[in-house]
Amino acid sequence: MAKADRVPAGVDPGKPNAARIYNYMLGGKDNYAVDQKVAERMLAVAPDTKTLAWFVRKFLLNAVQTAAEAGIRQFIDIGAGIPHSPNVYEVAQKVDASARVASIDYDPVVYAHTNVLLSGTTGVTSLLGDLRRPDEIIEKCRTEADIDFDQPVAILVIGVLHYVMNDEHPFQIIARYRDVMAPGSLLVFTHGSSETHPDFVDQSSSDTVGSSSQVQYRTPAEVAAFLDDLEVVEPGLVPVQEWLADDLPSTKLVLLGGVGRKP
Repeated sequence: MAKADRVPAGVDPGKPNAARIYNYMLGGKDNYAVDQKVAERMLAVAPDTKTLAWFVRKFLLNAVQTAAEAGIRQFIDIGAGIPHSPNVYEVAQKVDASARVASIDYDPVVYAHTNVLLSGTTGVTSLLGDLRRPDEIIEKCRTEADIDFDQPVAILVIGVLHYVMNDEHPFQIIARYRDVMAPGSLLVFTHGSSETHPDFVDQSSSDTVGSSSQVQYRTPAEVAAFLDDLEVVEPGLVPVQEWLADDLPSTKLVLLGGVGRKP
């Protein structure tokens, strides 16, 4: 199932959903039995996956804080998922209350959750959009979220890119976002690595085939191509926990984290 129309029509309690699985891993309640079962099967193979979910969350929030402290006041969170506090806007607006956030997801149910939970929050715009349709997202950010692409922006793509299949042209998609970014902008992303333990790859693949949560693991060399034409921020493209501390444990699921700055 590798078509650009893999957009969920609404709640399907019979199929796992990546946002809801992640919500469960973080201890949230916005998930269904099928998501819990898939998550528990992943945890049976790799119990450290729940810890990794928190590493990823910390990587995201640290990147937002660093961007805000560097003067970036615009954030585009693509594949934002179900809101979980502390959220992107809370971290950004703690540095500067004028910071604007476009919170984007392609799942109408997640979009509905976001609208309810963040309704009335100053500077935050919830948008329905698909990462795989960059021109649509860019236009919505301009016209509905008041994002000025002539000024630096942080584009956050956390836990999303490995759901874009090879025949959906992920590298061309990210190149389009890179092209529109002003100098000084940041691209922040994570991606599932082919270095993940084979047992986890097998389990996650069998559980998600045919769903919007189907995963395409890629080699570090392949993932590095998302940083083409950008200045790679240290420590480079490494497992997300290496962005946080030197002594954090490795995990069976390897998620690479990368940050690139537009020169």
